[in-house]
Amino acid sequence: MRTLSRVLSSTLALPVFCLVAYAAEDVVTAVEGTVKKVDAGTKTAVIQTEDGTEHTIHFVKRTAVHGTAETGKGSKDAFHGLDEGSHVVVHYSKKGTEETAEEVDKVGKDGLKVTEGTVSHIDHGAKTVTVKTADGTEETYHIAAHATKDAGKDIAAGTEKSAKVTVYYTEEGGRKVAHFFKKIG
Repeated sequence: MRTLSRVLSSTLALPVFCLVAYAAEDVVTAVEGTVKKVDAGTKTAVIQTEDGTEHTIHFVKRTAVHGTAETGKGSKDAFHGLDEGSHVVVHYSKKGTEETAEEVDKVGKDGLKVTEGTVSHIDHGAKTVTVKTADGTEETYHIAAHATKDAGKDIAAGTEKSAKVTVYYTEEGGRKVAHFFKKIG
């Protein structure tokens, strides 16, 4: 009976271990930078960060691109109108050494809008964050699903209110939707 118990314990532990290891590799991370190179043949783009680090990002069918003229038009172009030189925020997952784009947000002209300010309120239930800008105006942003994780890491982790942030957002259906947060300082 003891042997059967050990075999069952080992047999059940392996799938749980594999599931945990698999989930750990599917963590989505964000990187901000400039598109240095686009390779349609391999469906990759090289993103260079401000510190010079380069990320080769793989684009797949599920990759969503926000802030380009091609967004939402059903383009067959894997890059949905992203060009070399574009300033972007890439949300990617990593398996081994391969980084796969889950979402790409083009920032700047014709892309995501940007504002800076101080966090004055976070409503975890409603998934909103209110930011007070330098001129005293308070703006409330609905937090996109992946940005909730970013907000958790960059804002809520020990700083909650009074964190100085840059918010990258779009306006959708009459509301502001935050796609990415970057803590200032």
